[in-house]
Amino acid sequence: VLDKYPELIQHLKGISEETTTGVHRLYERVGKGTLPVPAINVNDSVTKSKFDNKYGCKESLVDAIRRATDVMMAGKVAVVGGYGDVGKGSAASLKGAGCRVIVTEIDPICALQAAMDGFEVKKMIDAVKEGDIIVTASGCRDLITEKHFRSMKDKAIVCNIGHFDIEIDVSWLNSNYGQTKDTIKPQVDLYNIDGKDIILLAEGRLVNLGCATGHPSFVMSNSFTNQTLAQIELWNNHSKYENKVYVLPKHLDEKVARLHLAKIGVQLDELTKEQSDYLGIPKNGPFKAEHYRY
Repeated sequence: VLDKYPELIQHLKGISEETTTGVHRLYERVGKGTLPVPAINVNDSVTKSKFDNKYGCKESLVDAIRRATDVMMAGKVAVVGGYGDVGKGSAASLKGAGCRVIVTEIDPICALQAAMDGFEVKKMIDAVKEGDIIVTASGCRDLITEKHFRSMKDKAIVCNIGHFDIEIDVSWLNSNYGQTKDTIKPQVDLYNIDGKDIILLAEGRLVNLGCATGHPSFVMSNSFTNQTLAQIELWNNHSKYENKVYVLPKHLDEKVARLHLAKIGVQLDELTKEQSDYLGIPKNGPFKAEHYRY
């Protein structure tokens, strides 16, 4: 809308964005001075990124691979490219299905987290040689390129749960080996690279959407509650905001979580006045500082 239909901008009160990539683009616009309206970064609400990204992928990744391939996952070697929240959920999903999981990373902190969570951490070019299932989960491009495809095992399953179809270089695959493509069923394509079969799911797009039905509705309710609160705030109070990117305040993040507790039978303890005074926080929250990392 901002680039192709600028005439619509005058009617916008603001933008609420809940994807990692989308938020990145908004911050880029702020840096360039090209964001024409205020924006709320829903993605970095704790009740979005630590739930939708992590627990959603934990449920939906293995579901998608099973629906697409019916493969026996126990005992397989799975490679997860990236160990952010999506990668963490994906690795846990595959581990829970009985896979031996190898993680690849560029970030030393995420790599250390993966290692201390019990996963091997290797370079992608080495990991793909072992992988029966290869999953990209980075939000970046070119995790799987020609050299990786050529190093894969016969019948390797390749899919993406992180970003667009550029995480896997599907363009190279179709340009060079498109003539070998055999569509086993919708969203499941078999390619042959120099005598080795490679199974690509969802054409390199998000596998949990292409081969299954996405995240369960309960975890998505966290995200959409954040979106709703952001939209209400922008509609009612847009004049209070400059053309920058904002995050929802902590008390609203906690409210989103609180609204979902009863459904899963959670009961909270409450701070006493003495405890509240000791910690120096309000009795009913917010319970964590803005800089707290969950």
